Amino acid sequence: MAKDAIVWGILGAAKINDKVVVPMHNAPQCRVKGIASRNAVKAREAASKYGLTVAYDSYEALLADPEIDAVYIPLPNHIHMEWAIKSVEAGKHVLCEKPIGLDSEQAARLIAARDKSGRYIQEAFMVRTHPQWLKVRTLIEEGVIGELRAVTGGFTYYNADANNIRNHRESGGGGLLDIGCYPVTTSRFVTGREPRRVVALMERDPVFEVDRLGSVLMDFDGIQASFFYSTQIHNYQRMQFHGTQGRIEVEIPFNAPNDRPTRLLVSKRTSAGVDTERWLELPVCDQYGVAATVFAQAILSGGPQAIPLEDAHSNMRVIDAIFRSAQSRAWESIPEK
Repeated sequence: MAKDAIVWGILGAAKINDKVVVPMHNAPQCRVKGIASRNAVKAREAASKYGLTVAYDSYEALLADPEIDAVYIPLPNHIHMEWAIKSVEAGKHVLCEKPIGLDSEQAARLIAARDKSGRYIQEAFMVRTHPQWLKVRTLIEEGVIGELRAVTGGFTYYNADANNIRNHRESGGGGLLDIGCYPVTTSRFVTGREPRRVVALMERDPVFEVDRLGSVLMDFDGIQASFFYSTQIHNYQRMQFHGTQGRIEVEIPFNAPNDRPTRLLVSKRTSAGVDTERWLELPVCDQYGVAATVFAQAILSGGPQAIPLEDAHSNMRVIDAIFRSAQSRAWESIPEK
């Protein structure tokens, strides 16, 4: 008999689970069975916290459970690839937190593991399936603001905690892999293109040695996309899309609220030469629940994924080029695959 829901397991007791586990469990065609930790006490505490039935005392124990169809991986960046590969080798589908790996080479290895196993692997960029981003792309495609010519954005927060894993270089910490990757993926998504070259400035923390401030310009051949990011600046996030006849501004682009509508500001000039502004509201939803459902539906139907692993590989190729440019202090090209 065909399955009507995907049974999930959570591979790791990370803090982001506070945002993910309950919406995933309550999402259509999804059920979360249990959570694993290398520490049995932590696993039991997390399972109790989220109302889950099973606490696994190791990652291997979860992967050995035949009832688990898919795993969500919120582990530190530097072990994303390792546990994604172990998961598909154990017959599980994988929804892995961003970044999918530390570089495009790791993403390519995941594609090979996916193809060999026949299981899905997807990067958990929840924004990419959120209705507000689908609406932005539709508005651009419909020519609501004319011809898209420029994209601008920023994403920042302040975190100078030496114990925070985002400040650990050996664990894949730093601003670009944590938050700078969001303007990269949304710019690619909305334009429907790949940048042909990038140039970047980057500042590293003198103690942590991770990148704490960066400014990036991406050349999409006729569309210029620029953004800044920082892990040591007051909280801010915004994305804007500038066309020949108007502008779209995404009010809360990345940490979309789950308790109120999201909003897009559409500014344009009418045929009478009058400038107008209107707010478009998108219905309340939880982007983590939406992403889990979309991924589950792909598994159950055997159909295409919303964010195929090849897209994650392309995103990592851009990120690789940004890191290269920060070192070379020059434009770095992104050759066609």
